[in-house]
Amino acid sequence: MSEDQSNQASNLPDEPNKQPASITVKDTDARFPKFQSTGFGRYSDFKPLSKGGSAVLRTCRDNNLGRTVVMKTLHTHLANNEDQRARFLREARVTAQLQHPATVPVYDLGRDIDGQLYFTMKRVRGDTLREVFDRQIAGESEAIETYDLERLLGVFIQVCNALSSAHATGVVHRDVKPENIIIGSFGEVVLLDWGVAKVWAEDNDEQSHAQREHAKHEHEILTTMNQRPGTPLYMSPEQVRGGGSDIDARTDIYSIGVVLYEALTLEEPLRGEKIGDTFDKIINEKPMPPRERAPGRLIPPQLATICMKALEKKPDDRYQNMDDLIMALRDFRGRALQTLTGV
Repeated sequence: MSEDQSNQASNLPDEPNKQPASITVKDTDARFPKFQSTGFGRYSDFKPLSKGGSAVLRTCRDNNLGRTVVMKTLHTHLANNEDQRARFLREARVTAQLQHPATVPVYDLGRDIDGQLYFTMKRVRGDTLREVFDRQIAGESEAIETYDLERLLGVFIQVCNALSSAHATGVVHRDVKPENIIIGSFGEVVLLDWGVAKVWAEDNDEQSHAQREHAKHEHEILTTMNQRPGTPLYMSPEQVRGGGSDIDARTDIYSIGVVLYEALTLEEPLRGEKIGDTFDKIINEKPMPPRERAPGRLIPPQLATICMKALEKKPDDRYQNMDDLIMALRDFRGRALQTLTGV
């Protein structure tokens, strides 16, 4: 992927050890301080983890609970940028409020000793789907055998369940891509990075019409034509066009379709030499069917059909909600198992 088509690094550890550390009595039975450390003061032993386009990730020790967490902060040069801070707060609060097994628990939100925003979250260990695809492309037999189609279908269904839960609360992810999907060491699946999520749910309480219109106006400020959220290769046509009012659950369905296409063919459906070429293809060019793109791979026709429906240019021609896509994937998996078992 070119530099222009790259997005932020995902919230993941880069070190080879992906197993959790052992729980020790030293951690569980340590005396609790008489004068409790609060806020940023409760954290110590900071170690760099990764850097993205706007944020820095570090591991640190929560001294009150005796555990290692991940702390996210904005880059120093962006710490006073109002738009970046608004996105940062949105990411922290959206992630914290989603409350789904396939999202990362947020533990704390506050300001550091310099007054800059931070939030802490669970440390996620495992392989990103991007790492899995890259290893399969390289012909690594372990990755090919471990992440066969049956297992990847389970991963997709769990990600779709997380998105369905988010959509039910009025949140659209807008940046679904292999780098943001992690398969944990014990089979858990997590969808990361809600930093460009669209929050559009309107409260059913006494919130006034004026307040709702103000929230919509603030959202449009954050999402202008020259600041399209998302990663180019996985963006929907409506995202490329920059129409904020056209973004809904079907946008995430399109992005899932791109990732599914990549899982089937080990290639992206639409890629140009430059970012503008990629945008043009996304808007105007129909992807080559997976079985034609990768004739040497065993791609079930029904699954290819599901993939192509998710990739329709017009949102009205796609699955209309994530539950419909989940049902289609489960139906295919059930039929495939019946074929294998003869039941």
